[in-house]
Amino acid sequence: MNARTLVRLTFANPASAIYLGLVGVAVAVATAVTLFARDPGFVWVLPALFAFPLFLVVALVHGAQGQPPTWLFLTELVVCVLLQSLVLGTIVEASRGRLRLRRRPRAS
Repeated sequence: MNARTLVRLTFANPASAIYLGLVGVAVAVATAVTLFARDPGFVWVLPALFAFPLFLVVALVHGAQGQPPTWLFLTELVVCVLLQSLVLGTIVEASRGRLRLRRRPRAS
């Protein structure tokens, strides 16, 4: 797969766009609550739940080491969301029959 295909699968199909939009809204709400509320509480749980299957593995690894720094938490959240968007786009395109993987011809 080339970079153009990866970008198309991650951002350009409707399922991935809706998923990334929902995650963006959840992050915006969590950021606003963190900045303007006296006690934000567990507001960052919602963005983490959007990245749940993959983010659970990352959280379990860090659970043994203690609480990670904020920058690491946010970086892992972004990476998990982008990987899941790529997988979602791949599933949608494959179910539509549009996904074409280039195969190299075998030398005889």
